[in-house]
Amino acid sequence: MRILFAGDTFPEARRRLAPKLTDDEIVFCERSALRDAVPGADVVIPLMSRIDRAVMEAGTFRLVQQWGAGLEGVDLEAARSKGIRVANVPATGNNADSVAEHTVLLLLALLRELPRCQDNVRKGLLGIPAGRMLAGQTVCLYGLGAIARATAQRLWNFNVRLIGISREPTAQKIAELQLEACCSVADRAAALAQTDILVICSRMTQETRGTIDEAALRSLPKGAYVVNAARGGLIDYDAFYHALSSGHLGGAGLDVYWDEPISPDDPLLALPNVIATPHVAGVTDQSYEEIAVAVAANIDRLRRGIEPLNCVV
Repeated sequence: MRILFAGDTFPEARRRLAPKLTDDEIVFCERSALRDAVPGADVVIPLMSRIDRAVMEAGTFRLVQQWGAGLEGVDLEAARSKGIRVANVPATGNNADSVAEHTVLLLLALLRELPRCQDNVRKGLLGIPAGRMLAGQTVCLYGLGAIARATAQRLWNFNVRLIGISREPTAQKIAELQLEACCSVADRAAALAQTDILVICSRMTQETRGTIDEAALRSLPKGAYVVNAARGGLIDYDAFYHALSSGHLGGAGLDVYWDEPISPDDPLLALPNVIATPHVAGVTDQSYEEIAVAVAANIDRLRRGIEPLNCVV
């Protein structure tokens, strides 16, 4: 079979998958050339590429297999109407653990002003800047899925105060994540008002796009931090830029962006209180190996005429 990676980013995905599909052809294309590349493909793996009706009509592929969990870039209605299966790999196990580790990395880098520390080493300056301890901070997890659970587990030993915001703030979630408080999205202002560090863990859907809007950002105390390793589109860009550039927010740690890859000239990246990484939170040896096994298994199921696992369409 012919497996098409829709985009030339995330090369580690191709490297991990190739040894598991030695009898198949694995190719990739630039995002701009996607329509020309899909004819002859049996499986399309989106890499931050939009798989819309026009792309589906340009080819005869039978499966859109996401390398990970997010499917916001796939036109599910068009896939359903054309009989194309769409599957993902749930953000659990090593992937959730990897994203959680990176979230803690960004969080600590913000509190300790890591870029300034590195710059001061080069300048020969010692003892500055003075950082902030994580212990005693109130960390709010916005969205309480697998990544939030993995993040909470890593934060327990830092002696933080953990609170949460969820569409369904059940007693079970509160107990599992050992939250001191939890509220619904409708009542989020109360939780945000007491938040020192907001960690965004929500899934990206049409309903959650831009959910961290001007009102949410205003609800945060002055000097609060935001960490986002979920999806860039969950935050309203203009409101976020204003909150950071005006000094209302103390800083932000970002691994995901509104359009990826983000332009090197994006003014957000020029702000001194922004720490940015290139969408690598889930890109680790164990996470990608686990995803590669799941993707290869689904492709093999398609080959044998068996329903792929984790299909949403």
